[in-house]
Amino acid sequence: MGLLVEGEWQDRWYDTKSTGGRFVRQKASFRDWVRADDPEHPAEAGRYHLYVSYACPWAHRTLIYRKLLGLEDALSVSVVHPDMLDRGWEFRDGCEDAIHGARYLYEVYLKADPQFTGRVTVPVLWDKKKQTIVNNESSEIIRMLDEEFGVSDPNLRPEALRAEIDEINPRVYDQINNGVYKAGFATTQEAYDEAVSALFGALDWLEEHLEGKTYLVGERLTEADVRLFTTLVRFDPVYHHHFKCSRRRLRDYPNLWALTRRVYQTEGVADTVHMDHIRRHYFYSHESINPHRIVPIAPEIDFDAPVAR
Repeated sequence: MGLLVEGEWQDRWYDTKSTGGRFVRQKASFRDWVRADDPEHPAEAGRYHLYVSYACPWAHRTLIYRKLLGLEDALSVSVVHPDMLDRGWEFRDGCEDAIHGARYLYEVYLKADPQFTGRVTVPVLWDKKKQTIVNNESSEIIRMLDEEFGVSDPNLRPEALRAEIDEINPRVYDQINNGVYKAGFATTQEAYDEAVSALFGALDWLEEHLEGKTYLVGERLTEADVRLFTTLVRFDPVYHHHFKCSRRRLRDYPNLWALTRRVYQTEGVADTVHMDHIRRHYFYSHESINPHRIVPIAPEIDFDAPVAR
């Protein structure tokens, strides 16, 4: 895992010495928007391309939206290889860049900005006509897909539920989505204890919140469920062991485990879950956590187990 510095690639891990052992995620660098009436980046079928990793929970959000909203013909995709090594995300072994034929994802960033400085992350929304990156922030990309790509009434963030969705999302992001990384990438005991305590406090909160409910907000699948799901589906197979989030398993939370299966069993969602990429990426790519790169035997988890609806 590295980054670009003024257009030059450097193999450099996160600096946790300056933050007391705490992992601090860099903010996304490209923040333009696709809008139905925007002359700069108008919402046009076939104009945009997604770069994703099947392993990455942030990129996974965009794949779920693309599937649920029926945008597969309108939005093309390139998938990086699950191994993220000394040159970052790469294309090989059947994982190809369909637009540029790049070998590494950082080459795509350099096409957008030859002097780019920052982490090279997925997802990336690329404008084929303008030949540039529009956005690399997953939470914004999914809203563009929902609200700007021909959907007059957003399917996953309806007006009636918007306030509650927007209230839940920040804590889920900070303490759960990003919380597992804060625990896994911590380099001091204090930083780890702080992160894992907040993580399980938030999981306990959601477990109680879901009592008697089918979904996080209202009685239908929403943005809040999708944003949480991409972490939950990875929890027992990866985070519980690899990131030392081991106080409890997801399956020890009846309501959260039911929600995970309910979302997984939503038509089309299972097609976006590639557990082979997920487990290979985490256990093989994070040498500082797993120096021998041994991929452990997967736990037996049945995401297709019946769940009440």
